[in-house]
Amino acid sequence: MDKKTFYITTPIYYPSGNPHIGHCYTTVACDSIARYKRMQGYDVMFLTGTDEHGQKIEQKAAEKGVTPKQYVDEIVEIFKKLWSYMNVSYDRYIRTTDDYHIESVQKIFKELYDRGYIYKGEYSGKYCTPCESFWTESQLVDGKCPECGRDVIEAKEEAYFFKMSPFADRIEKLLTETDYLRPKTRATELVNNFIKPGLEDLCVSRTSFKWGIPVSFDEKHVVYVWIDALSNYITALGYMNDHYNDYDKYWPADVHMVAKDIMRFHAIIWPAMLMALDLPLPKHLAVHGWITFNGQKMSKSLGNVVDPFVLGERYGADAIRYHILREMALGADSSFSNEIMINRINSDLANGLGNLISRTVAMVLKYFDGTLPTEKQSGDFDEELIKTVTGLRAAVDEAVENTQLNVALAEIFKAVSAANKYIDDTAPWVLAKDEANKPRLAAVLYNLLEAIRVITTLLSCFMPTTMPKAWEQIGAAADDITYENAAKFGVLPANVTVHKGDVLFPRIDVEKEIDELNTLIAANAPKTDAADEDKANLLPISETIGIDDFCKVDLRVAEVKECEKVPKAKKLLKLQLDDGFGTRQVVSGIAKWYAPEDLIGKKLGIVCNLAPRPMMKGKYVSEGMIFAADTADGGCSIPFYSDDTPVGARIH
Repeated sequence: MDKKTFYITTPIYYPSGNPHIGHCYTTVACDSIARYKRMQGYDVMFLTGTDEHGQKIEQKAAEKGVTPKQYVDEIVEIFKKLWSYMNVSYDRYIRTTDDYHIESVQKIFKELYDRGYIYKGEYSGKYCTPCESFWTESQLVDGKCPECGRDVIEAKEEAYFFKMSPFADRIEKLLTETDYLRPKTRATELVNNFIKPGLEDLCVSRTSFKWGIPVSFDEKHVVYVWIDALSNYITALGYMNDHYNDYDKYWPADVHMVAKDIMRFHAIIWPAMLMALDLPLPKHLAVHGWITFNGQKMSKSLGNVVDPFVLGERYGADAIRYHILREMALGADSSFSNEIMINRINSDLANGLGNLISRTVAMVLKYFDGTLPTEKQSGDFDEELIKTVTGLRAAVDEAVENTQLNVALAEIFKAVSAANKYIDDTAPWVLAKDEANKPRLAAVLYNLLEAIRVITTLLSCFMPTTMPKAWEQIGAAADDITYENAAKFGVLPANVTVHKGDVLFPRIDVEKEIDELNTLIAANAPKTDAADEDKANLLPISETIGIDDFCKVDLRVAEVKECEKVPKAKKLLKLQLDDGFGTRQVVSGIAKWYAPEDLIGKKLGIVCNLAPRPMMKGKYVSEGMIFAADTADGGCSIPFYSDDTPVGARIH
């Protein structure tokens, strides 16, 4: 008889920088579900990967002086190294630069075009470069990108569009009348913000950059991120390619898991694409919140990334897996701090599970030389513990089925608490004082070993590295720790033999550890992606000048109205500035570090009364100089002023 199939996916991550703890959550969550389903006997396909095209990658690669493919290759290896380190058991890893994926995407794009769902037009609108998203004026929040809060630019270019409106009604019903979206509370905001105002056609090609999949019938266009990235869930199974042949077996997906910032794309755009292709829809979209750091979304650009390698080296992968899964509730944000993490490790793992295992094994060794006698006597408190343990699997099953992994872990640790309470209630050390109580003592310790067996069997999907060590200590064989036996009591041999082992979760000195960890995280923070050049040497302070000399320099706030690259000059940008008195042109050698769209609309400092300077053999004139500082890595940093700073304001 063929096994039931189960297909689960992470989003494919954008490798513009190294992975952080936020990436870990999604991947570890999917891994835990995949492991649990395998334990249940399912034929599982677990997919993860990287989304490697787009303007941002093109820009990042140019900054480093490498090709886009070289740039992503390096970062992809770090992603794969992290997944190996975190014991992630993915079945397939897709890269959007894979030949088979490129082949499929070109065919999908052409199929949608042939079906009349894609047409050529011109796009004019608000564009967020970091998010690679177009927005309408009404969707902006305080004039900025609603996803990341950054400035947007006016963009206009020839493009192909995907018709969204034909699918609006079906998508609204999908979100409101089915359990596709988890949690369903997210459906209201999607419907009100995107569907009720009217689904606008989606820009699905670009001509302003080249790092992407060429449109097969119009190669000046590259396929934009949505069709390229979202299609990975079916191209990885062999849809419209011969590389794999698993589409009919695994599609539709059982669970797509994503963070809330890409919920719209998976809840609206992806179903519309599938509807247009007449393909089945995924069964569930599980949306989790962000891991926040001091109230902010964890982000490389904000400099608040927590390096999972640093944490894992210090505490082990399983402790990190447990912490992030236990803290994050589906649909809600979770605050990350070193103190919360360490206290969780101490309370649940060291004092809870670790103490339960070490106490139980130590007592079997102390009172029975490591091997329990077959003669046992039941007594008070047994029935309550057995009921808790035998009912645990059903509770975990339900939580995993609903992708509520924090609930699953909470249920498991209720059983841990029940077992520790059972020790206090039965007081084995008192029983050991009277030889006549040995059968009762043996029963108590056997019950504890059985409770540990069930707990660690179910926990092994979430903490796959440590649980085998626990099984060795309690004397559990491979046949004892199956899914089937996780709902049974009395599986271990009556004369089970335990083995002394290392402490699984050593207790941590909180204050000392927080100080050390903060130092480590700061020391290992990801370096900026600016240039890999020698660090700039500080120049000596210039000779002293008087206040009269300083006052001759007129420093003002100016707003960048226009900005473009200077042809045939790799380093130069030409800026049109509003200085409060009129418009002036400044030519600046910052093109290596700033794209024109990064500067338009920004307010910066300039020297106003610098004599005009001819540049490029008199072709351009620079009427001033902008403020910019040398950075340690050989780059530059421009200080910007807030929106409420008046143009033309004097800088003192």
